[in-house]
Amino acid sequence: MQILQEQISALAVVEYEKNPTPNAQFISFPFRNKQRQGEQLGNFLSCKNMTNTIRIKRYSGSELQKYIPDLACLRIEIFRDFPYLYDGDLEYEKKYLQTYIDCDESVIVLAFDESKIIGASTAIPMRYETDEVKKPFINHGYNPNEIFYCGESVLDKKYRGLGIGVSFFKEREAHAKQLGGFKHICFCCVERAKDHPRRPADYVPLDNFWTKRNYVKHPELTATYTWKDLDEEYESPKKMTFWLKA
Repeated sequence: MQILQEQISALAVVEYEKNPTPNAQFISFPFRNKQRQGEQLGNFLSCKNMTNTIRIKRYSGSELQKYIPDLACLRIEIFRDFPYLYDGDLEYEKKYLQTYIDCDESVIVLAFDESKIIGASTAIPMRYETDEVKKPFINHGYNPNEIFYCGESVLDKKYRGLGIGVSFFKEREAHAKQLGGFKHICFCCVERAKDHPRRPADYVPLDNFWTKRNYVKHPELTATYTWKDLDEEYESPKKMTFWLKA
């Protein structure tokens, strides 16, 4: 039965690759009831005759303003999970997201289920980022003006495994291409110890997913970000490692 579940998830990704249009991308499958997996597979095979409720769209600048409260809450909720363990603050989140509103060249890719925001993915030209983001690249001979920086992606747990993460990368890369002038696209991820006490037993890093999208990990490119973990009284530094795509 586990193989069948993986086949359904794989089919969802394949269908996305064939038809990456914003308004007809994904079908949601509840995998919890294993007795109905065969029926769900049949439903997927006829998904072209069904009405999809999930849509994905890019937003930039001031058009993002009305979504900030919902985005801030979603980020706080998702980033509580490992590996980030972020003890979020609503006011800080609103201030952070304001950076994208103030920059017309930024992009936030939003995923909706009907009118509800279920996921978001941010990106911005690195020249608009903080010095702590730019510093490792400058130190290793890169020009920040030629790098497009993907901030982060968050997605409601119920909608994972349907290829939405693929869409987030494709939309951000398309935005970078539309702007022009970039030699690299990058993002960074937090480094956590393998024996971290909050690491779930079934946790699987996303390295294979990122590698499949042609991103390469660069251990020499690191930065230190500071935030408060769930079990911390004060903020502490966290090592971040960058991945690049040429």
